[in-house]
Amino acid sequence: MPLFRRGKTWWIDFTTPRGERVRSSARTDDKIQAQELHDKLKAEAWRVCKLGEKPRRTWDEAALKWLTETKHKATHHEDLAKVRWLQHFLRGRPLDSIDRELIVRIGEAKASEASLSTANRYLALVRAVLRKAVFEWEWIDRAPKVKLFRERTRRVRWITPEQVRALLAELPTHQRDVVLFALATGLRQGNVVRLEWSQVDLARGVAWIYADQAKGGRDIHVSLNSTALEVLSRQVGKHPERVFTFRGRPISWANTRAWREALKRAGIVDFRWHDIRHTWASWLVQNGTPLYVVQEMGAWQSEGMVRRYAHLGPAHLAQHAEVITAMLKGTNSAQPSEQKDPGSSPRS
Repeated sequence: MPLFRRGKTWWIDFTTPRGERVRSSARTDDKIQAQELHDKLKAEAWRVCKLGEKPRRTWDEAALKWLTETKHKATHHEDLAKVRWLQHFLRGRPLDSIDRELIVRIGEAKASEASLSTANRYLALVRAVLRKAVFEWEWIDRAPKVKLFRERTRRVRWITPEQVRALLAELPTHQRDVVLFALATGLRQGNVVRLEWSQVDLARGVAWIYADQAKGGRDIHVSLNSTALEVLSRQVGKHPERVFTFRGRPISWANTRAWREALKRAGIVDFRWHDIRHTWASWLVQNGTPLYVVQEMGAWQSEGMVRRYAHLGPAHLAQHAEVITAMLKGTNSAQPSEQKDPGSSPRS
């Protein structure tokens, strides 16, 4: 039966010339529309088999394949959220029908509700999926150019020790320990809340993040200072696997309403959870830690990522600036010699 109903919705059911069964919802309660879709899909299947045309793939298929192939990424949950939002524009669309005009509309829609940098992350995901469909999966012959918004350089946002104390005083106990540990180690939110006891050695004072958990895809060694060790000691015995919990259950997310309300009560504005990491790096640089050490401790892959904090530690440049003073020694106090007018005659 090529068409049948489930409730009020018509479904399509046929077998391709290759013997593959196609069974899917027509997403309509109109039989004529369902029949048209059935005929169209059946004709496409015939052309693919007999004429060698490529099957017409949809965004849904591409997004699912992308998510399956990239589920190892530390930011996989973020990609899932992006795909869910993109479905409003791309659900059911054939890949070859996604053009530059549609992509521009998607970018403008996201930019109207979020920052330009956030909109760019969504556009970059669309671009990555389409490029995979062209160069790796060979589902389509070409992909439209995806132009990103020009972003302003974001300033480094950090807070002072006094502000941190005010914030900690407003947080519930379980979140206070999570924030303290993040400030003590500089780890990203996901690596903190998902930390397991198998990744901690209290006796040696070290912890580690496996490569498949790290944003940069490399193992991270974490030297635990006394603050981090104190926080960890308070968590011992609360859960057999996970370090940070709330009422006996592992914490999965720290950027909660309690966090945002605590920021308001502490009088701290324009501060994201990720800015804890900026604060950690800023404090290190301000107290003379060399940038290459901060880069290694924070597991940044490029020096450019760390140079954002260079202006916070001018003291380490001052000693080098004094080299010029040594070279100019004696010249600063020298008085210019009195020049004689070549046209004047000596006094008698």
